[in-house]
Parts: sequence; structure tokens; C-alpha cells
Amino acid sequence: MPPVQDGAAAAETAYLPPVRDTAAETSYLPPVRDTAAAETAYLPPVRGGVGVPDGWYRGEAPGAAGPAGAAPAAGAAPAAESPAEATAYLPPQTAADPAPPAAASGTAQPGGPAGRPGEPQAPGEEPAYSPPTLGGNTMRAVDPAQARAEGLSPIIDPGPQSALLTAALGLLLAAAAPFGDLALLLPLAALQGLTAAGWFRLNGMWPARQGIALAFLGALVADAAVLAVDAVHGPGAIIGTLGVWVLLTLVLQLRSAADPDERMYGLMASVASAALAIMCAGFLAAGSAAVSVGAVAVAVAVFVRALPLPPAPSVGVSLAAAAGSGVAVGALTSIGAGGALLGLAAGVCALVGLRVAAYDYPSKFVHMTAGVALPLAAAAPAVYLLGRVVG
Repeated sequence: MPPVQDGAAAAETAYLPPVRDTAAETSYLPPVRDTAAAETAYLPPVRGGVGVPDGWYRGEAPGAAGPAGAAPAAGAAPAAESPAEATAYLPPQTAADPAPPAAASGTAQPGGPAGRPGEPQAPGEEPAYSPPTLGGNTMRAVDPAQARAEGLSPIIDPGPQSALLTAALGLLLAAAAPFGDLALLLPLAALQGLTAAGWFRLNGMWPARQGIALAFLGALVADAAVLAVDAVHGPGAIIGTLGVWVLLTLVLQLRSAADPDERMYGLMASVASAALAIMCAGFLAAGSAAVSVGAVAVAVAVFVRALPLPPAPSVGVSLAAAAGSGVAVGALTSIGAGGALLGLAAGVCALVGLRVAAYDYPSKFVHMTAGVALPLAAAAPAVYLLGRVVG
């Protein structure tokens, strides 16, 4: 017979769980690895006895350290870091990221909003541009992109090369005027073509062959209209041609498939270019004496303005030289002393046209087209009006 258990002992152990072994207790736990390896699993490798990872210090190559606790030799140059280490904490660059413009040699780095050189600009923050001056930015006449990146003044004067071309074209107009309107057509057509091409490029629209061709064609039509009517009806022929060309430009722009904003920009640029090119026909409507005085005054004013003089005195000297040249040329023609007023007005218009051609970081192409033609084109109405007054 089996031994009879004590009733009290059986009652005490009736509700106790069965005893399990240790393996059952830990069957759902991960296997325990080496304690030291587990504690340092996510730490960088440690050099012997120092406690600093290899390559931790900048300028020190991994594994270049000596024995544990040994300091580098005196005078020893630190090992250069690899490009991968130098850019380890920089974000990856993509093809869409614009590269920063390289600074020209000998040029100061752009400053931040407070004017500190070399301070980077915050994303979306406008650079601290220098204020426009009468002298403009003459050091960057051939590199407008660099001037824009450095935050320099958006006014870049055309410079002496375009001034010489303007002076040559003005003297050619003055010399051809006494020989009649047909002799004046050749330099006038060159002036109108430069005006049409330069205005589109000055407004950032290129290529614009159709707009340039349309504006130049309007100028030729205006020339033909002035030659076809009497001298007294010359202004009416110019204004009528301008009205027809504005309507024609409007119709062509409405037929364009571009965006509405682009069509508006193209319309304004086309109308302005055609107006300036057609306005040059005022030299044909004016008398030969007025054309000679005005063209010489423009040539002298632009040439003097390009001389290396202080900005404010340069403007005064340019206008004085234009008035003096008007007196000199007026004495040789029927204008007489009235040439001073005509020369002064032509000089003011020339400086205004020169200033317009220098605006908004113009390129070298703008300097050689609009910078040459706009001083003469802006002076054409003044030459006609004041030529009628003083002549």
C-alpha cells in the first residue's frame, strides 16, 4: 500500500505550482553573450588604455596613434584627414544643389546683413547690396554674375569702349547730316538696329529675333514715312508709324501661346523697343544743323562721362562739355549761340540713356548695343524739338 500522507501537508501543497527547472525559467530570454562585448556593442573601437577612439581627433588618421597613453612626438605634423572624414557630417550634395560662386582673386567675400565679410547668408535671405551711386560699379563691367553674387551695386557703367563707339557713331551722324537725308540713313539704320537688339537684352529677353526684327522693321518704315512727307509733317509720320506698330505688336502677342505673364513682358518689351527705334527717326525730321549740334554734344558728353573722374564732378563736367561743344558746332552752322541750349539738352538725354543702359547688372553685349545706342536714341526728340526752337 502506498504510504498515507498527512492530511494537513497534502492540503498545503495542493495549490502550489509544479516546480520547474532553471532552463524552463529562461527559455524565452535571448542568449547572454559576453558582458564586456554587450556593453560596448554600439561604441567605437577603443584604443588600448586611452579611452579615445581611433581618428577621434581632427587631423589625426585612424590607427596613427602610438602605444597606449603615448603622446605624439614634438614637432610632428598631424596626419591629413581624408576627404571622406572631412565631409562626414555634411549632408549629401545632389545635382540640383547650386554650387556657390567662386570668389575672384583679390576681391572681398560678400558680407552678411551686418556687413561682416565672409558671413554666409541665411536661406531665403536677400544679400546686403551696396547702394547705387552715380559712379555705379565700374570694377565688374565684364562680370555681372560675380557682381550679383557679391551683392555689389546693380549699376554697372558701360565703360570707355562703348563710349568710344557712341562717340564714333555720333560723329558719323553729325558728318553725314549736311549731305542730306539719304547720307544720314546708313548711320541712322545702324543706330536703330543697335537700339532694338540692346533693349531686349537689357530686359533679359534673349533670343528675341522676332521682336528685334519687328522693332527694326518699324524703324525702317518710320524712316521711309519721314522721307515720303514734307519736313513739317515728319513728327506726324513718326507718331503714326508708332501707333500702327503698337497695334501690330499687340495682335502678335495675343496670338502667342506663352503664359499670360510672359506675354505681358514680351508685349511691354516689344512696344518699348519699337518706340525707341522709331523715335530715332527724329534725326531725319530735324534739320541738318540741329542734327550736327546734337550728335556732337552726345558724343562729347558720353566720352567725358567715361573718363576716370569722381562721380558727381563727372556729371557736371560732361554737361558743361556738351554745352561747350554745342556752342562750337553751332557757330559753324545756322544754330549760332542757341547751340549751347541744344547741346546741354542733348547731353542730359545722353546721360539718361547711359544710365538706363547701366541698370540691373548688364552684360557686355548690353554695353555694346544699348550702351552705345541709348544715349543717341534718347537725344533724338530733344534734337528735333529744340532744333525747331533755336534754329
